[in-house]
Amino acid sequence: MTRREKILAYLHRQPTANDDGVTTLEVTEALGLVRSNVSKELNALVRENILVKSTGRPVRYCFKDVAAPKVRQTKPQNQTAKQPTTQTSSQTGTGQAEIETDFFETMIGRNESLKNQVEQAKAAILYPPHGLNVLITGPTGSGKTYFANAMYQFACDKKVLTHEGITVFNCADYAHNPQLLMSQLFGYTKGAFTGANEDKEGLIQQADGGMLFLDEVHRLPPEGQEMIFYFMDHGTYNRLGESGKTHHANVRLVCATTEDPESSLLQTFVRRIPIMIQMPAFKKRTMRERLAMLKQLLTMEANRIHRDIKLNEDVVQALIGSVTYGNVGQLKSNIQLVCAQGFLGSINNETEIKLVFDAMPANIKEGLPRIASNRSEQSELTKMLEPTLVIHPDNSTRSPADQDNYELPYNLYEVIGEKAQVLQDEGLDQGAINNFIMTDINVHLKSFYKNAKFDRDVNNFNEIIDQDIIDVTNEIGNFLQEERYDVGENYLYGMSLHISSFIKRVQSGKPLRRVAQNIVSMVADYPREFSLSQKIKVMLEEHYQMPVPDSELYYLAILLASLKAEPNLGKVGIVVAAHGNSTASSMVHVVQQLLSADNLASFDMALEMDPQTALKGIAQQVKQMDQGNGVLLMVDMGSLGTFTNKLVEMTGVEVKTIDMVTTAMVLEAARKSALIDSDLEMVYQELSDFNGYSRPFQPVEKPTDNLVIGDSRQRAIVALCATGQGTAAKIKEMLDEVLVDHLIDDIVVIPISVVNMGQTLEDLKRNYHIIATTGVTRPKIPVPFISLKDLLQGGGEKFITLIEDMETSGAPAQTKDHLDNAEGLTEQKAQQYLGQYFTFINPQKLIGILWRYCDYVDEQVDFKLTNALRISVVMHLAGAIERYLTQSPITATKEEVVSVQDTPLQQVILQANQIIESALNLTLTDEEVYYIVKLFDTETAE
Repeated sequence: MTRREKILAYLHRQPTANDDGVTTLEVTEALGLVRSNVSKELNALVRENILVKSTGRPVRYCFKDVAAPKVRQTKPQNQTAKQPTTQTSSQTGTGQAEIETDFFETMIGRNESLKNQVEQAKAAILYPPHGLNVLITGPTGSGKTYFANAMYQFACDKKVLTHEGITVFNCADYAHNPQLLMSQLFGYTKGAFTGANEDKEGLIQQADGGMLFLDEVHRLPPEGQEMIFYFMDHGTYNRLGESGKTHHANVRLVCATTEDPESSLLQTFVRRIPIMIQMPAFKKRTMRERLAMLKQLLTMEANRIHRDIKLNEDVVQALIGSVTYGNVGQLKSNIQLVCAQGFLGSINNETEIKLVFDAMPANIKEGLPRIASNRSEQSELTKMLEPTLVIHPDNSTRSPADQDNYELPYNLYEVIGEKAQVLQDEGLDQGAINNFIMTDINVHLKSFYKNAKFDRDVNNFNEIIDQDIIDVTNEIGNFLQEERYDVGENYLYGMSLHISSFIKRVQSGKPLRRVAQNIVSMVADYPREFSLSQKIKVMLEEHYQMPVPDSELYYLAILLASLKAEPNLGKVGIVVAAHGNSTASSMVHVVQQLLSADNLASFDMALEMDPQTALKGIAQQVKQMDQGNGVLLMVDMGSLGTFTNKLVEMTGVEVKTIDMVTTAMVLEAARKSALIDSDLEMVYQELSDFNGYSRPFQPVEKPTDNLVIGDSRQRAIVALCATGQGTAAKIKEMLDEVLVDHLIDDIVVIPISVVNMGQTLEDLKRNYHIIATTGVTRPKIPVPFISLKDLLQGGGEKFITLIEDMETSGAPAQTKDHLDNAEGLTEQKAQQYLGQYFTFINPQKLIGILWRYCDYVDEQVDFKLTNALRISVVMHLAGAIERYLTQSPITATKEEVVSVQDTPLQQVILQANQIIESALNLTLTDEEVYYIVKLFDTETAE
């Protein structure tokens, strides 16, 4: 027995159901159901004219007087339960007189912005003998589903359908599983796939004689589109598992998409749809239509609460101006929110609610100046407004669909009334009740704003994340909303990136992450997140049909905690400062990607920067990050650790400093600062005792010339290139990823320039224990070196071998010096290396040019251009070209540029540059020439 049937059976057993009625609470307690579900079913029965409800408090429900005369309802029935794949609306009838109407005549914009669209729809419905197929296009929230339902209603009014009901199928629901999508549409035979235990008809068969609405049709895979257009041509189809076209159906097909049909659908599919209907965006509607839509949506809310709604000109203008991305759907959601606020503020007023401008959320208030910025629109709207607008309930208002994508699955006003009564019984004052319930209202309605934001950004986001992962992330987001778990605005990005990383790791065959004890201890602070992560684990397993290890539970729990909506209290600010051109910013970037933290800033201190300049720059960051709770300064070494008192004097902000910063420490600081009860002292103490998330590093047992027992310096790998920014930064990215994969978080990769390399290394050795080097040249220090060529071939894994060998033997692994004798390097291999590293260049087209460049230099100079030097030059030149394309010029001082001018090597380089200039029509700057010269100088000097 379904939930609906249980409720009806209970009502039939109650004598009061035909007299005074029953309350939601009485039904809930009697049947042991969830209260919100009971409320939803009772209100659905009211909309279907099976029940009526009182206007007082508490709301009571009873059967409608069966003796009362009824006129056939020509609008579709509302759904009693939303299915995962379809929802069907059908006409109701009692054998009484019918009202012959044309729904389109009541549609807003019928004679203005929708005039052509309505005529197209009518022609498609009435075209003999069985109508024409239609594709409705338009932006999110513009009313495509509404218009499709209106077409169905018109077809019903004109009696051209032989089957009642519009069958709705959202292609996006199963886009990740084409087989399941096809089985839903066309049906399947017994044994067609695992679990197909009997023959089953699909939606096309169910819609025979009626209308099928395919929403988000661009998500239909190509094979699905081909099957659909074959069906459009012949009226026949086969079920999944059948070989012949043995089934017939007569279906009027209406499709909808937010995409450009020419680019998102097969042309063979588009050509078979003769009617294209474009729905205009909200801002393309006339001001008269926008105001009419506002009144219609307000009337729907007035019908729900059985009270007048009163609002002034400012509220009207703010609501209309608040529509920025979601079209009519956003307007509807905004109206629901402000009406909920007005209802709460007027809960004891039995006749009306007032919508007050000052009480509206800030994002809706912003609509007023937005309208005012367009004087012609504001003037037009003002002429149509009275000082006060009063909306009365009007239950005769006819709508083609009671529910749409922006409709809440419950009566929000009933929820508010019941919660207010409970809180009042608990003795809370009205102010506390208002704050409590408004928080709850925002939890319910916030989902629309989030989803709309995702829609707005998804075209850019799915360039880096597969659409399938975005889909499953949204499914998890819907589940979290059902669990009343509020995640922040960046949920989609954080969870999608996390799932993408996990799936990529599994598919590549890499070992799964081990869970450190610190992670387990951290999750102990978040029992609810851990419980939810167990359910998400099941969802991922069902979606991807593969086991998800229990270790993933802990990472999911941490992610959920980090993506939780931000607390209202000001958080501790965090500023990371470190030596190098990108050391601090790289750490902050990683943490921001994971936690979406807004209280993090970085300051990169170039090695040549003087301390006073650094102090001023850090002070500016401290001021920006302070939210009234102080700032934690996290530094790597040297003078940066002495700035605390000076920063307090300069900024007036309380500052505490932690040194020897690592990415893991920044991650932990961001996590701790996000806790509602955190303060600067608490975060500082927690970080002072933090030892990282991975296993602790065990010091070597055998001393070496370069490492003494008790050495407290952080271990470092130095990456060298001509500038310290291009190739060296790419090397750092590669090694950082490898170190994370191997759970090594106590080694930092430092990119440096070959210019003044010796002095830079001496400065670094005072604060770092350099354990290995890599890059374009081998420095003269007694540590292992891996050439750029070997690094590219080994993907960074060779460094792990070096490190492990050192920890085992205690020796600096001089035998592991992968000094490149440059054997085996070919133009094809160099092209592969370019493909690994660079984003904005075409390696296939570029490699020949760079290879000729090196050949020319080799012919002109009096030293041997080894393959090790050749690959270094190729990589550096590719970086220079990419910097040119991205308009990210490199810098060098005037003195440095002058120091290489008119030298024999510079003249050779200038001649070689002509090869690039003539082939690519770009000129390398003097600064780029300086670094190319220094690259050759360094190699020949070594």
